[in-house]
Amino acid sequence: MDRTKTRDDERADLLIVGGGPAGLAAAEVAAERLAGRPARILLAERMPTVGRKFLMAGKSGLNLTFDAEPEAFRASYAQGGGELSPMLAAFGPRQIRAWAHGLGQETFVGPSGRVFPRAMKASPLLRAWRARLESDGVEIRTRWRWTGLERRDDAFRARFETPEGGEAVEAGAVVMALGGASWPRLGSDGAWTDALGAHAPVRPFEASNVGVEIAWSEHFRARFAGAPIKGAALSVGGAPPVRGECVATAHGLEGGAIYALSDALRARLRAGPATLTLDLSPDRSEAALSEALAKPRGKASTANWLRKAARLVGVKAALLREAGPLPSEPLALAARIKALPLPVLRARPIAEAISTAGGVDWPGIDASLMAKDAPGLFLAGEMIDWDAPTGGYLLTACIATGRWAGESAARWLETRAERAAIR
Repeated sequence: MDRTKTRDDERADLLIVGGGPAGLAAAEVAAERLAGRPARILLAERMPTVGRKFLMAGKSGLNLTFDAEPEAFRASYAQGGGELSPMLAAFGPRQIRAWAHGLGQETFVGPSGRVFPRAMKASPLLRAWRARLESDGVEIRTRWRWTGLERRDDAFRARFETPEGGEAVEAGAVVMALGGASWPRLGSDGAWTDALGAHAPVRPFEASNVGVEIAWSEHFRARFAGAPIKGAALSVGGAPPVRGECVATAHGLEGGAIYALSDALRARLRAGPATLTLDLSPDRSEAALSEALAKPRGKASTANWLRKAARLVGVKAALLREAGPLPSEPLALAARIKALPLPVLRARPIAEAISTAGGVDWPGIDASLMAKDAPGLFLAGEMIDWDAPTGGYLLTACIATGRWAGESAARWLETRAERAAIR
């Protein structure tokens, strides 16, 4: 039910809906560009504070970006960055670091190439960011839940539910940065899709960077849930193997090595169950393993034999047994160790995902991130259908698309003002 007040609508030149990194970045760059004009910028956020997901990411150190050359960085995104490429070229890892330094937060590169603030938390950076926005005149409203958007002549009317009741804002341009559908308790629940569908085409959300479900035996689940699996290589279908760490859970597997296969796993799981292949001994060839396993076993137990000949203990040895009775022939056992098949039932629920694929479809927006069917409406962040691995890529793309949309919206308003002056 529309409980919007009957009093006059609030007015803004630019309305930004969503106070995550993309929305904050849009507000920042728009305020910089429109600084010489009497422009009002209003940012509305449904949660009690802005940047809730940003703060949560900071609990593990706040991985801002990844230290890589521009081409290599963009190649890490699905389809090599695709439509994101110009935005990442304009604001990639180097620019992210310079931006953080400008807010008083020095950064450093970790051993894996991930970039972190030296404070190893998000709150100082977020405080400085919000202070800059407010000093630039950006007005921030929290506990404002967006409920709808209407096109009115050459402007928009956005509706909100607030603690004081219904509110409406009329704006010349709008940037939507409402996030995807992961981590709903932090504000990004994907509930905007129906209301926005009249203005831009939307693809269903899919979980990305999320664990997978595997039907473990009761013994394995009880004994090894929570055990890290190190020094293995994982692959699915024809995707290149990924070396990294993952963790056995009561439901299946999760962790960086699984997340790196998100795109390939999603593609396979759309058609039904998939098979994840583990190389439990990636540094040894099948021939070398077979030779070691062919040596006399003597009175050694199976566990000791696997430990000595194949260097498999603990969870790795248990994984080997999950595929059924061990082959007696050394060559067949070596082949299983090098290509252990684990049937994947499905991805874990989207609410557990670090990020999502899906959202506003690229054919519905132009190169400025403006909706083709709604001139003056711009999209940013995880609302748009792009995907990225963990490691700072997600946050970089959110900020990059937010800045791009904010810049585009500011240019739109400038052009609009020029047209009005001519008339």
